[in-house]
Amino acid sequence: MTPEATKSTPPNAPLPRRNSIPEIRKVTGDDIAAALKAGFSDFLARPIMSGFFGLFYAVFGILFVWALVWLGKIWMVIPAVVGFPLVAPFAAAGLYEMSRRMHKDESFGWSEILVVMANQRKREMGWMAFVTLFVFWVWMYQVRLWLALVLQNASFSDFGGFLTTVFFTPQGWTFLAIGTCVGVALSAALFTVTVIAMPMLLEREIDFVSAMLTSVRVVTESPRVMLTWAAIISIIMMVSLIPAFLGLIFTLPILGHTTWHLYKRAVPSATG
Repeated sequence: MTPEATKSTPPNAPLPRRNSIPEIRKVTGDDIAAALKAGFSDFLARPIMSGFFGLFYAVFGILFVWALVWLGKIWMVIPAVVGFPLVAPFAAAGLYEMSRRMHKDESFGWSEILVVMANQRKREMGWMAFVTLFVFWVWMYQVRLWLALVLQNASFSDFGGFLTTVFFTPQGWTFLAIGTCVGVALSAALFTVTVIAMPMLLEREIDFVSAMLTSVRVVTESPRVMLTWAAIISIIMMVSLIPAFLGLIFTLPILGHTTWHLYKRAVPSATG
């Protein structure tokens, strides 16, 4: 690898933090379209490697749901499936690194990408993983809370009975309405603090709080465009879950690559 390529590789160990606040740009619909086009191009450039991350995420989701059924936690299946996309930004770290290297015209293989992903545990990305998993835990806990409060008199012994109670009873409709409102709020909050922070932490040496604040600034600078993009992502991800999670093999990589290019448009490089 050339000295230039080596220089552009993200640091693998903690370094002194930079205190400068990154500049941001206003995001427009054209930026979303351009980022999506670039993300799709990255996917087509390395479809096998990109698809691997989508496949890994899908298989994990399938095993997660199977484990809940096996443990008899029937009530957790629907909230687990609905909340599963919340952890997608962290799962896409390898896709960010692929797009970063393609943007730099660097050659790379499996080992380079996997090593960079493994080394993120030494950096600030670990804290973002904690934030993501904490929000997922809050989502699951509040579902259990509302389940106990709203459906306290309902009885269901299998998955079919649970679906019948939730979708065909007044109590179930109340439960769905509350859960939807809380889910939208949690998803919007997590999107706001991670959409820019995740790829930024992979590329730059910056603390995770500053990265989250930068992400918040980008969203609040262009709230309509960014939250519309968040809604589009949510719809795509939920539709991808329908065919036994297998749609994620294609949609997760494209959305991951797109997020990287959107980050580069929203936060210009320090060198310009």
